[in-house]
Amino acid sequence: MTGMGMADGAAVDRDGAVMIVTIDRPPSNFADLALIEAIGRAFAQADADPAVRTILLRAEGRVFCAGADLVSDNPVRDGVVEGARNPFYVAAANLFGVRKPVIAAVQGAAVGAGLGLALVADFRVASTSAKFAANFVQLGFHPGFGISAVLERVVGKQRALLMNLTGRRIRAEEAAAWGLADKVVAPEALDAEAMALAQEIAAAAPLAVQATRATTRGDLMALVEAATDRELSEQAVLQQTEDFAEGVRAVNERRPGRFVGR
Repeated sequence: MTGMGMADGAAVDRDGAVMIVTIDRPPSNFADLALIEAIGRAFAQADADPAVRTILLRAEGRVFCAGADLVSDNPVRDGVVEGARNPFYVAAANLFGVRKPVIAAVQGAAVGAGLGLALVADFRVASTSAKFAANFVQLGFHPGFGISAVLERVVGKQRALLMNLTGRRIRAEEAAAWGLADKVVAPEALDAEAMALAQEIAAAAPLAVQATRATTRGDLMALVEAATDRELSEQAVLQQTEDFAEGVRAVNERRPGRFVGR
């Protein structure tokens, strides 16, 4: 394995034809603009390098990504700026434009923006500890990171609606039954199983793989760009409500929210 550096919470390594991008921001691996842009730079580097055929996205620690820190470092706090797009969501949409196949190795929580990161991948190998959640409504908030558009492509409209309207955590085995996880393995086998899948895809003809993937995914980046614009508009309104303030307090105090509909 060849180390290629660490920046803004993302470490980049190479193992043969596989680029390994590791989120390393313990303990929660929170997503902010710097991290998403760092992952985006790694993806762009992979796309530009013919020797890289697949990307493995993984995380250090017990958590894949606990989402954005809406309590102290909310990346969409400023809401809508006339004539401009939110930089965090620009960076998020760019991830969906990657041309090389992406395999995510998911352990622990993949929540909010962490779920969004997992959905960037073509395949998700999950540890038995994995939990997937779109918990936005439990914060008095609207889904973001393109989840309102992308999740239903993976699990179907009804299951996506269930996740988005309840904030329910979907454990690994149920995620596998829904198609949200492609394989569930013991925690100690997670990296090896995800790498095996990345290497299996890397062994195929790379131009054929990329062409087939592009046909299947369609213009996913444009879909996410449109979705994040709508998501941000709704988030800008909801961030002014009493319910959002209560949701943030509830998360900080580790208790259920007491919402009033204002």
